[in-house]
Amino acid sequence: IRDRYQRRVHGRTPEFNNGSLRLSTMGITRSRLHKRHASGAIVHIHRKKRKYELGRVQSHTKLVQGEKRVRKVRTMGGHSKWRALRLDTGNFAWGSEAIGQKARIYDVVFHCTNNELVRTKELTKGMIVSIDATPFRNWYYKHYGVVLGKGALKKSTYKVAAFTKAAKNMTQEELAKKKKLAAMAKEEARKKEAKRKPSGKEVFGPDGKVLPRSKNSSRTWRRRAKDRKLEPHLGQQFKSGSGRLLARISSRPGQTGKADGYILEAKELEFYMKKLDKKKRK
Repeated sequence: IRDRYQRRVHGRTPEFNNGSLRLSTMGITRSRLHKRHASGAIVHIHRKKRKYELGRVQSHTKLVQGEKRVRKVRTMGGHSKWRALRLDTGNFAWGSEAIGQKARIYDVVFHCTNNELVRTKELTKGMIVSIDATPFRNWYYKHYGVVLGKGALKKSTYKVAAFTKAAKNMTQEELAKKKKLAAMAKEEARKKEAKRKPSGKEVFGPDGKVLPRSKNSSRTWRRRAKDRKLEPHLGQQFKSGSGRLLARISSRPGQTGKADGYILEAKELEFYMKKLDKKKRK
């Protein structure tokens, strides 16, 4: 009965004196008076608790899609903290490109100390999460003129495959007629292409269409292409087709109300990719 009552009454501990129940208010403290000395001697508690030693309940910031819940907490001196209870987005930096983008957080994938936080999807400092790659892919195209994860899609490849599949059910006359029409269409397309002035290498979008660009942007892209470098493991993530990147949260959501961080690159990304592969094999 005592344990049940203790759970129901938040922030109060029941005490029993001479068979009667008495409630005493208790708080969370950050004092070291209850700990021993370095030598192992017991510390004599010579004073009561102080306001500046006050502790608070953990925020347990959860990853909930489509919901943001942040609360303001008054602190010492009239200052304030922002306690994030639920988040689904954050600002993430791309260190090698020196830029940052706001991205959606899809999932919590790894935590170095506690797998329980991964299961409950809690956001803490140091947590490895998967974020949306679209904002970074869009920025990369605007800056370099290169669509990450998608190469130049050759439409002719799909046409040949469709033509080969249809040719199996055709007679010789129909096949010859079809080939003649295909040759004529190819010649017309070649003439149109010859009339148009070339503007350098074409850039294709994910749907196979040529992305428009001006002469000024073409010159800018060619100048920037000289110094363009993409880390191999990061490039694999863009090409995987999942549209997600691994990132690390470097802020404290329970103190700042934000889940900001940076994209994993180089040795750090390789390290966590090995950890996740090992976790999948178990």
